[in-house]
Amino acid sequence: MFKKSILIIISLFLFQNSFSQIIRTKLPDTISHWKSKNKVGFDISQISFVNWNAGGNNSISGLLKGNFKRDYSSDKFNWNNELIMRYGINKQEGQELRKTDDQFQLNSTFSHRNDTLSRWYFAGKFNFNTQFANGYAYPNTDLAISKPFAPAYIFLGLGAEYVVKEAYFKLYLSPLTQKTTLVLSQRLANEGAFGVDEAIYDENGNIISLGRKSRTELGVLVTSEWEKEIYKNMTLDHRISLYSDYIHNFGNIDVNWQIQVEMTINEYVKASLGTQLIYDDDIKTKEEQDGMQITKGPKIQLKQIMGIGIVYEFKKKTITTG
Repeated sequence: MFKKSILIIISLFLFQNSFSQIIRTKLPDTISHWKSKNKVGFDISQISFVNWNAGGNNSISGLLKGNFKRDYSSDKFNWNNELIMRYGINKQEGQELRKTDDQFQLNSTFSHRNDTLSRWYFAGKFNFNTQFANGYAYPNTDLAISKPFAPAYIFLGLGAEYVVKEAYFKLYLSPLTQKTTLVLSQRLANEGAFGVDEAIYDENGNIISLGRKSRTELGVLVTSEWEKEIYKNMTLDHRISLYSDYIHNFGNIDVNWQIQVEMTINEYVKASLGTQLIYDDDIKTKEEQDGMQITKGPKIQLKQIMGIGIVYEFKKKTITTG
């Protein structure tokens, strides 16, 4: 019995020693082709007055934002994925809570090149864009002029992409891109909002045919992105998208142009200044006149945002063993 116990102990010791050597063996490290970048932030601004002779209303504004990227890169393949989310509100003395910013956008581009020297890639691009909450023509908050998925835009196309990685520049050219506009609110669809076919009514105002909840176009798409540190602790992010439908008014260009400058104060505090210009011939403007919403023709839409707030950014470069 004693001899058996000794043999068992020796066997366990040898097994443990061998297992420990296997664990301590250093396996070669390889760097994954995947990179991730996550950025979340909250901007806030507040104004208050006490016995202020010049007058003014107390107000407070907040903007919650997030940007998440998952990128795959190898010698001949790129797959870039990005999720952008923004939601801002404002409360001013004497007014109800109002929305100031609202965006949900998903971008994905897959590209391939024939050799490692060329900057040109064959590429396919997918883009989805909608919003989180209802939009109103203030002060009228009874009838929403936009809703989640009303509208929602989907772009899906094939083309070529020119990439200069060291300059953080991308140019995408697609002669074949499908644009789908969704208006999943039947009331807005009946009004023909955002370019869908409106409802058909009889002489008594009764609906003969409901408005369509979608519209499909086929056209040419050109996009460009450039992100660069232009000065120390100051980064410029420039994006522009140009689209024209082949069938309906070819040459009439839909424009979405964004410029954002981000200035780093310290590791967690950043200031930002951004502008966005949109023109789409299918988007009719609505104005409040005498308590009623009046629909007018398309106009240039311009948004400007300036803020300072807390930003937490964490990057990850996955390490695998093999």
